[in-house]
Amino acid sequence: MKIYDVTAPIYPGMPVYKNKPEKQPSIETNTNGHVTESRISMDVHTGTHVDAPLHMINDGATIETIAIEKLVRPCKVIDVTGATEKITKSELADAAIEKDDFLLFKTKNSFDEQFNFDFVYMAEDAAAYLTEIGVAGVGIDALGIERAQEGHPTHRLLMDNGVIIMEGLKLKDVRAGSYFMVAAPLKIFGTDASPARILLIENWNS
Repeated sequence: MKIYDVTAPIYPGMPVYKNKPEKQPSIETNTNGHVTESRISMDVHTGTHVDAPLHMINDGATIETIAIEKLVRPCKVIDVTGATEKITKSELADAAIEKDDFLLFKTKNSFDEQFNFDFVYMAEDAAAYLTEIGVAGVGIDALGIERAQEGHPTHRLLMDNGVIIMEGLKLKDVRAGSYFMVAAPLKIFGTDASPARILLIENWNS
């Protein structure tokens, strides 16, 4: 059994969406005698995280409504490192995708060390295809599942059909195949996302 930690580390100066300064986490540490305590301030979409429908739907559900059983489960890593701009339906046609699958897409994003404004994203037709199949969730190795799409159709298509979205995965060292996923968002109430620690376990059933 091998465990892959596919979570981005959180630290000041880390890669954040579009390099926006307001998205940088800050950590303040104070020591009083022998007692040290730290305070962290960060966006709930920092690093590896799980989106809730509220992120793109004004009256959408919040992060605590996603049952942990939907995030601790088998998943499939799909290698689409050949995609140069976006993941389209045609890139997925030969993948073994089934109803209720939770899919993690490994793209060339996993090899970026800094934020890439031209990151590979999921096109609207791929999102529509996956909702037609009836997948349970999708994850991607970018800090956004889409970019420069007016109205955010990829997010909305997936969320309107109950498909969970995870962003900011680190899949460089993970091969395509089946894994057992442990995805644990912080137990925050009322927000549109939550940072998460995400582990993939290889050969868990052998």
